[in-house]
Amino acid sequence: MTLTTSALLGAPAYVAAAATGETSSSSVAARTESDTPSGADLTKTLQELEKSYDGRIGAVGIDLGTGRTVGYRADERFPFNSMFKVFACSAVLHKARTDDPGLMDRVIRWQPAEMAELTANSPETTEYTDTGMTPAQFCRAGITKSDGFAGNMLLKQIGGPRGLTEFFRATGDRTSRLDRPEPRLIEWKPGEERDTTTPVAAAQTFTKLTTGKTLHTLDRARLVGWLKANRTGANRIRAGLPKDWTIGDKTGSGGASNYGTANDLAIVWTPGSKAPIILSVFTNRNNTNTPNDDKVIASTAAALAKALGRL
Repeated sequence: MTLTTSALLGAPAYVAAAATGETSSSSVAARTESDTPSGADLTKTLQELEKSYDGRIGAVGIDLGTGRTVGYRADERFPFNSMFKVFACSAVLHKARTDDPGLMDRVIRWQPAEMAELTANSPETTEYTDTGMTPAQFCRAGITKSDGFAGNMLLKQIGGPRGLTEFFRATGDRTSRLDRPEPRLIEWKPGEERDTTTPVAAAQTFTKLTTGKTLHTLDRARLVGWLKANRTGANRIRAGLPKDWTIGDKTGSGGASNYGTANDLAIVWTPGSKAPIILSVFTNRNNTNTPNDDKVIASTAAALAKALGRL
């Protein structure tokens, strides 16, 4: 099931390169020093952006065509927020394929009281309270609309937050963890480890799920289709890249009361390219009760693409 990926450790910024044409996730993780021109430029750009933003940025870019990897604060922890839903959906897809045939099309019902805390951020599931929904519908709602209750219902299919953490471990991800369901998982402050990942761990696991062998070919295609249809990311990674690039992404936001945390994780195809790039961007403000800034995520995405030689 798993793909082996070595860790990217240590330096706040780095550039790594593998031989041209290598596309496996294991080939993009070799670490070099950050004193290359593109690594230095990325560091300078993101340091200046952090200063103007009064916050922290964690970012990783992986070019699956060249094997090149760039990053900044790649190993620092940030909260998942709603980004967890793409991983929960992947875990459900894997369970349906390997252990529970028919799960994706099985109608699941719930009581209105179960979603009382999440009505405000569950735009699709609130419309299906009388009829129920299938896990496939939960995946679509959770990824394309970031529907909160859909995310929780996906977690229920795999044993809750602990089940998702076990899925991470099964993929070889020793870093990412989920501890609480919606809406409590967005509660974060500096130093909090619950419900967190790192930019590099998220990028590597996302690479396995969208381009590797962790998921069946049909399930992988289904997942990528939902990511491409996402409606919540227009002002984040997508806004920082050319409009003729094909992008699938999953966002997450913690709100102003949680240090303005916001993130985006994307798979990106440039015109004429045979292999995509993976972009992982996480942000938080230095002070709480401060809103997030989507423009910072867009600018970081552009900086990563430039460092990878795609812009």
